[in-house]
Amino acid sequence: MIKAVLIDDEPLARELVREYLQGHPGITIVAECNDGFEGLKAIQQHAPDLIFLDIQMPKINGFEMLELVDKLPCVIFTTAFEEYAIRAFEVNAIDYLLKPFSRERFDKALQKMLERKSEDRVTAELLEAAGREVPMQHNRVVVKINGKIRIIPVQEIDYLEAADDYVKIVTAEGTFLKNKTMAFFEKMLDASQFIRVHRSYILNVSRITRIDPYEKETYLAILRDGSKILVSKTGYPRLKEVLGL
Repeated sequence: MIKAVLIDDEPLARELVREYLQGHPGITIVAECNDGFEGLKAIQQHAPDLIFLDIQMPKINGFEMLELVDKLPCVIFTTAFEEYAIRAFEVNAIDYLLKPFSRERFDKALQKMLERKSEDRVTAELLEAAGREVPMQHNRVVVKINGKIRIIPVQEIDYLEAADDYVKIVTAEGTFLKNKTMAFFEKMLDASQFIRVHRSYILNVSRITRIDPYEKETYLAILRDGSKILVSKTGYPRLKEVLGL
Protein backbone atom coordinates (compact mmCIF):
# COMPACT_ATOMS: atom_id res chain seq x y z
CA MET A 1 0.00 0.00 0.00
CA ILE A 2 1.33 3.43 -1.00
CA LYS A 3 0.80 6.11 1.66
CA ALA A 4 0.00 9.61 0.37
CA VAL A 5 -0.22 13.07 1.96
CA LEU A 6 -2.10 15.97 0.34
CA ILE A 7 -0.61 19.43 1.03
CA ASP A 8 -2.59 22.32 -0.42
CA ASP A 9 -4.26 25.36 1.14
CA GLU A 10 -7.22 25.05 -1.26
CA PRO A 11 -9.85 22.58 0.08
CA LEU A 12 -11.35 22.13 -3.39
CA ALA A 13 -7.94 21.18 -4.80
CA ARG A 14 -7.49 18.54 -2.10
CA GLU A 15 -11.02 17.29 -2.72
CA LEU A 16 -10.26 16.81 -6.42
CA VAL A 17 -7.10 14.81 -5.69
CA ARG A 18 -9.04 12.75 -3.14
CA GLU A 19 -11.71 12.01 -5.74
CA TYR A 20 -9.18 11.02 -8.41
CA LEU A 21 -7.36 8.73 -5.96
CA GLN A 22 -10.52 6.70 -5.49
CA GLY A 23 -9.66 5.09 -8.80
CA HIS A 24 -6.32 3.92 -7.35
CA PRO A 25 -7.07 1.50 -4.48
CA GLY A 26 -3.35 0.85 -3.98
CA ILE A 27 -2.88 4.41 -2.68
CA THR A 28 -4.28 5.51 0.68
CA ILE A 29 -4.40 9.08 2.02
CA VAL A 30 -2.90 9.24 5.52
CA ALA A 31 -3.10 13.04 6.02
CA GLU A 32 -4.39 16.27 4.46
CA CYS A 33 -2.65 19.57 5.23
CA ASN A 34 -3.43 23.26 4.72
CA ASP A 35 0.13 24.61 4.68
CA GLY A 36 3.82 23.72 4.72
CA PHE A 37 4.07 23.55 8.51
CA GLU A 38 1.28 20.98 8.70
CA GLY A 39 2.79 19.16 5.74
CA LEU A 40 6.19 18.85 7.38
CA LYS A 41 4.64 17.43 10.57
CA ALA A 42 2.58 14.94 8.55
CA ILE A 43 5.64 13.75 6.63
CA GLN A 44 7.58 13.28 9.86
CA GLN A 45 4.69 11.44 11.46
CA HIS A 46 3.54 9.19 8.61
CA ALA A 47 6.67 8.78 6.42
CA PRO A 48 4.54 8.75 3.24
CA ASP A 49 5.65 7.27 -0.05
CA LEU A 50 4.04 10.08 -2.04
CA ILE A 51 2.97 13.68 -1.47
CA PHE A 52 0.84 15.96 -3.62
CA LEU A 53 2.25 19.42 -3.00
CA ASP A 54 1.11 22.93 -3.89
CA ILE A 55 3.76 25.67 -4.28
CA GLN A 56 2.20 28.95 -3.18
CA MET A 57 0.86 28.43 0.35
CA PRO A 58 0.64 30.46 3.58
CA LYS A 59 3.56 30.55 6.06
CA ILE A 60 6.12 28.66 3.96
CA ASN A 61 5.85 27.62 0.32
CA GLY A 62 6.18 24.13 -1.07
CA PHE A 63 9.86 24.37 -1.99
CA GLU A 64 10.78 25.76 1.42
CA MET A 65 8.94 22.89 3.09
CA LEU A 66 10.83 20.31 1.03
CA GLU A 67 14.15 21.82 2.12
CA LEU A 68 13.26 20.90 5.72
CA VAL A 69 12.39 17.26 5.03
CA ASP A 70 15.12 14.79 6.00
CA LYS A 71 13.99 11.90 3.80
CA LEU A 72 12.05 13.07 0.78
CA PRO A 73 9.17 10.97 -0.54
CA CYS A 74 8.07 10.97 -4.16
CA VAL A 75 6.60 14.40 -4.96
CA ILE A 76 3.95 15.38 -7.50
CA PHE A 77 3.47 19.14 -7.56
CA THR A 78 0.01 20.63 -8.03
CA THR A 79 0.19 24.26 -9.05
CA ALA A 80 -1.46 26.98 -11.10
CA PHE A 81 1.92 28.45 -12.12
CA GLU A 82 3.23 27.03 -15.36
CA GLU A 83 6.62 28.74 -15.09
CA TYR A 84 7.50 26.60 -12.07
CA ALA A 85 6.51 23.46 -13.95
CA ILE A 86 8.72 24.23 -16.92
CA ARG A 87 11.73 24.79 -14.67
CA ALA A 88 11.05 21.60 -12.73
CA PHE A 89 10.79 19.48 -15.87
CA GLU A 90 14.21 20.77 -16.89
CA VAL A 91 15.71 19.39 -13.69
CA ASN A 92 13.86 16.08 -13.65
CA ALA A 93 10.80 16.54 -11.43
CA ILE A 94 8.54 13.52 -10.99
CA ASP A 95 5.65 15.53 -12.44
CA TYR A 96 3.74 18.80 -12.29
CA LEU A 97 -0.04 18.92 -12.42
CA LEU A 98 -1.15 22.32 -13.65
CA LYS A 99 -4.48 23.36 -12.14
CA PRO A 100 -7.08 22.65 -13.29
CA PHE A 101 -6.01 19.14 -14.31
CA SER A 102 -8.09 16.24 -15.66
CA ARG A 103 -8.40 12.70 -14.31
CA GLU A 104 -6.49 11.47 -17.35
CA ARG A 105 -3.57 13.85 -16.64
CA PHE A 106 -3.66 12.84 -12.97
CA ASP A 107 -3.49 9.14 -13.86
CA LYS A 108 -0.48 9.78 -16.11
CA ALA A 109 1.34 11.46 -13.23
CA LEU A 110 0.71 8.46 -10.99
CA GLN A 111 1.93 6.13 -13.71
CA LYS A 112 5.17 8.11 -13.90
CA MET A 113 5.54 7.78 -10.15
CA LEU A 114 5.04 4.01 -10.26
CA GLU A 115 7.49 3.61 -13.13
CA ARG A 116 10.13 5.52 -11.19
CA LYS A 117 9.45 3.92 -7.83
CA SER A 118 13.13 3.18 -7.35
CA GLU A 119 13.88 6.90 -7.82
CA ASP A 120 11.28 8.34 -5.44
CA ARG A 121 13.32 11.34 -4.38
CA VAL A 122 13.18 14.97 -5.47
CA THR A 123 16.70 15.90 -6.45
CA ALA A 124 18.71 18.71 -4.86
CA GLU A 125 18.86 20.25 -8.34
CA LEU A 126 15.08 20.59 -8.34
CA LEU A 127 15.04 22.29 -4.95
CA GLU A 128 17.82 24.72 -5.79
CA ALA A 129 16.87 25.59 -9.36
CA ALA A 130 13.10 25.63 -9.02
CA GLY A 131 13.25 27.09 -5.54
CA ARG A 132 15.01 30.15 -6.87
CA GLU A 133 11.95 30.84 -9.05
CA VAL A 134 9.64 31.45 -6.06
CA PRO A 135 9.71 35.21 -5.29
CA MET A 136 9.10 34.73 -1.57
CA GLN A 137 12.42 32.92 -1.17
CA HIS A 138 14.39 36.00 -2.18
CA ASN A 139 13.23 37.71 1.01
CA ARG A 140 13.80 35.01 3.60
CA VAL A 141 15.66 31.84 4.50
CA VAL A 142 13.95 28.93 6.24
CA VAL A 143 16.00 26.74 8.59
CA LYS A 144 15.19 23.93 11.02
CA ILE A 145 16.68 23.98 14.54
CA ASN A 146 16.05 21.09 16.92
CA GLY A 147 12.88 20.21 15.07
CA LYS A 148 11.60 23.78 15.06
CA ILE A 149 11.26 25.97 11.98
CA ARG A 150 12.91 29.39 11.94
CA ILE A 151 12.27 32.00 9.23
CA ILE A 152 15.12 34.49 8.83
CA PRO A 153 14.40 37.70 6.86
CA VAL A 154 17.38 38.35 4.59
CA GLN A 155 17.79 41.90 5.92
CA GLU A 156 18.78 40.37 9.28
CA ILE A 157 21.72 38.48 7.78
CA ASP A 158 25.18 39.94 8.49
CA TYR A 159 27.11 37.53 6.29
CA LEU A 160 27.23 33.96 5.03
CA GLU A 161 30.22 31.65 5.36
CA ALA A 162 30.97 28.36 3.58
CA ALA A 163 31.15 25.40 5.99
CA ASP A 164 31.82 22.11 4.17
CA ASP A 165 28.46 20.92 2.81
CA TYR A 166 26.61 23.70 4.61
CA VAL A 167 26.46 27.48 4.69
CA LYS A 168 26.62 29.39 7.97
CA ILE A 169 24.06 32.18 8.13
CA VAL A 170 25.30 34.73 10.66
CA THR A 171 22.86 37.17 12.27
CA ALA A 172 22.80 39.30 15.41
CA GLU A 173 20.71 36.57 17.07
CA GLY A 174 23.08 33.73 16.27
CA THR A 175 24.47 31.45 13.58
CA PHE A 176 22.32 28.99 11.62
CA LEU A 177 23.29 26.19 9.24
CA LYS A 178 21.62 25.63 5.89
CA ASN A 179 22.28 22.64 3.63
CA LYS A 180 22.80 24.74 0.51
CA THR A 181 25.73 26.03 -1.53
CA MET A 182 27.30 29.47 -1.65
CA ALA A 183 26.45 29.57 -5.35
CA PHE A 184 22.76 29.08 -4.49
CA PHE A 185 22.75 32.06 -2.12
CA GLU A 186 24.80 34.18 -4.51
CA LYS A 187 22.05 33.76 -7.12
CA MET A 188 19.19 34.02 -4.66
CA LEU A 189 20.15 37.16 -2.74
CA ASP A 190 19.90 40.75 -4.01
CA ALA A 191 23.21 41.47 -5.78
CA SER A 192 23.02 45.14 -4.77
CA GLN A 193 22.95 44.17 -1.09
CA PHE A 194 24.87 40.89 -0.78
CA ILE A 195 28.29 40.60 -2.41
CA ARG A 196 30.48 37.49 -2.82
CA VAL A 197 33.66 39.08 -1.49
CA HIS A 198 35.56 35.80 -1.12
CA ARG A 199 35.07 32.16 -2.11
CA SER A 200 34.00 31.55 1.51
CA TYR A 201 32.03 34.73 2.25
CA ILE A 202 28.95 36.59 1.06
CA LEU A 203 28.62 39.93 2.82
CA ASN A 204 25.68 42.22 3.57
CA VAL A 205 27.21 45.55 2.54
CA SER A 206 24.95 47.50 4.92
CA ARG A 207 26.85 45.95 7.83
CA ILE A 208 30.26 47.35 6.80
CA THR A 209 31.80 50.13 8.89
CA ARG A 210 35.19 50.27 7.17
CA ILE A 211 37.54 48.37 4.85
CA ASP A 212 41.19 47.93 5.84
CA PRO A 213 44.12 46.74 3.69
CA TYR A 214 45.32 43.30 4.74
CA GLU A 215 48.00 41.46 2.78
CA LYS A 216 48.79 40.39 -0.79
CA GLU A 217 46.16 42.66 -2.32
CA THR A 218 43.43 41.44 0.04
CA TYR A 219 41.35 43.45 2.51
CA LEU A 220 39.36 43.09 5.71
CA ALA A 221 35.78 44.31 5.88
CA ILE A 222 35.03 45.37 9.45
CA LEU A 223 31.37 44.96 10.39
CA ARG A 224 29.27 46.78 12.97
CA ASP A 225 29.66 43.97 15.49
CA GLY A 226 33.43 43.88 15.05
CA SER A 227 33.52 40.83 12.78
CA LYS A 228 36.37 40.82 10.25
CA ILE A 229 35.57 39.37 6.83
CA LEU A 230 38.33 38.60 4.35
CA VAL A 231 37.87 40.29 0.98
CA SER A 232 39.81 38.65 -1.85
CA LYS A 233 41.61 40.33 -4.72
CA THR A 234 38.74 39.44 -7.08
CA GLY A 235 36.03 40.27 -4.54
CA TYR A 236 37.30 43.78 -3.81
CA PRO A 237 36.38 45.32 -7.21
CA ARG A 238 32.83 43.96 -6.89
CA LEU A 239 32.56 45.44 -3.40
CA LYS A 240 33.92 48.82 -4.54
CA GLU A 241 31.42 48.93 -7.39
CA VAL A 242 28.43 48.32 -5.12
CA LEU A 243 29.69 50.82 -2.55
CA GLY A 244 30.34 53.40 -5.27
CA LEU A 245 34.03 53.78 -4.37
